[in-house]
Amino acid sequence: MASTAATAAFFPVSSSTDSVAKPKNIGSAGLGGLKSKSSSGRLQVKATAQAPSKINGTSVGLTKPVEGLKNEDDMPSPPPRTFINQLPDWSMLLAAITTIFLAAEKQWMMLDWKPRRSDMLIDPFGIGRIVQDGLIFRQNFSIRSYEIGADRTASIETLMNHLQETALNHVKTAGLLGDGFGATPEMCKKNLIWVVTRMQVVVDRYPTWGDVVEVDTWVSASGKNGMRRDWLVRDGQTGETLTRASSVWVTMNKQTRRLSKIPDEVRGEIEPYFVNSDPVVDEDSRKLPKLDDNTADYVCRGLTPRWSDLDVNQHVNNVKYIGWILESAPQAILESHELASMTLEYRRECGKDSVLQSLTAVSSSDNGNLGLSGGAECQHMLRHEDGAEIVRGRTEWRPKYANNLGNVGEVPVGSA
Repeated sequence: MASTAATAAFFPVSSSTDSVAKPKNIGSAGLGGLKSKSSSGRLQVKATAQAPSKINGTSVGLTKPVEGLKNEDDMPSPPPRTFINQLPDWSMLLAAITTIFLAAEKQWMMLDWKPRRSDMLIDPFGIGRIVQDGLIFRQNFSIRSYEIGADRTASIETLMNHLQETALNHVKTAGLLGDGFGATPEMCKKNLIWVVTRMQVVVDRYPTWGDVVEVDTWVSASGKNGMRRDWLVRDGQTGETLTRASSVWVTMNKQTRRLSKIPDEVRGEIEPYFVNSDPVVDEDSRKLPKLDDNTADYVCRGLTPRWSDLDVNQHVNNVKYIGWILESAPQAILESHELASMTLEYRRECGKDSVLQSLTAVSSSDNGNLGLSGGAECQHMLRHEDGAEIVRGRTEWRPKYANNLGNVGEVPVGSA
C-alpha cells in the first residue's frame, strides 16, 4: 500500500474496468460536476458512469462517455498534476538572476581589467597619477586615428594638447584646482589666471596611430614671479624619449588683463609641489627677431578665431597659435621636412574678434635648397592686423624619416 501511494503521487493511475468502486461520501467535485437529486434528496449516479479515481485532486479514468458531455477524443484533457508540474514557474526569476549576474560580472571585469598583450599598458586612458613622492604627475595617452596627419604620425598640435591636458590634471589631482582654467582656489579669490609667456619644445620622434605615450610633468620656480613647468614624453612600450618641453607661466588679472605678481597665498599653495631641477630643455637664449612685411618671406592674412578656438578664459588657446604660425610656413618645408624643435614667446592674448596675420622668414637652410636632405630654420610672428604682436617664434626642421634624435631626457628626482 505504501509503495502504491508513493507511486500514485508521481504517476497517474487508471482504475480497472473489471472492478467498479462504489461511491462513498463522494462530493460533487469527484464526479466532474455530474449530479442529480431524487425526490428523497439522495445523490443518484447513472449506472453507465464509473466513479473516477481521484489522484491529487484530479478526476481521471472514465471508461464510458457520460451523457451530456462531449467525447473524450474531442476535448483536450489537461495534463495530470504531478509533484513536478505543481512547482512554481522559476524560469522568469532564473532569467532575471542570470541577467543581473552577467551585468555584475561585466562590471567586475572592467574594474579588474588586464591587458591581453604584454605590450599593452594597464589603464592607458586613465586620468593619471602622482608619482615620485607626490612631485611628478604621469598620464598615458593613446594616439587616435584622427590625431595623425598626412605623414601618418601625430601632429605637433596633438602633442601640445597632451602637454596641456597633463598640466591641468596635475593641478586637479593635487587638489589645487579652483573654478578657473588651472587656477588654484586662492587665485580664483583674487581673479587671477595662468598665462604662458615662453615655450620650448624638442621632438625627437613623433608617435604614430595606436602608440601609447607616457607623459610626465612637474613644476619648478622661475625667477621671483614665475613658475616653470616641464614635460617628458616617452614611448609607453620601450621607454624611448619622444618629446621634451619646458615653459614659463605667470599670473594675469582676469578683469584688467594685466600681468600680476604671484601673491603669497598662491605661492603657499604651489611651492610644496616645486621640484628643484634644471629645465628638461636647454634654454635657447637667442633673441627672436621682429618680422614685418619687408623681412618676411611668406605672409598669410585674414586668420580669425572660431568660437571653438576659445578656452574658458575667453581667449584663444595657446595650442591654436601653433597652427596659425605654420599657416605661413613654406609648402616645400612642410612636404619634405618635419618639425624638430620650436621656441615661442607669447606677448599678447588673442580674442574672438581678432583678425590675424602669420609671417614666416626662412633664416637658413642647408645647401640653400629645401628640397634636398638638409635641415632648415624659420622665424615666425603672429600679429593683429594693426601690427600688435601676439607671438614670436623660431622653428627648426629636419628631413623626414631622418634618424636625428636629440638627447634623452630624464625625469628629475628632486625634493619639494
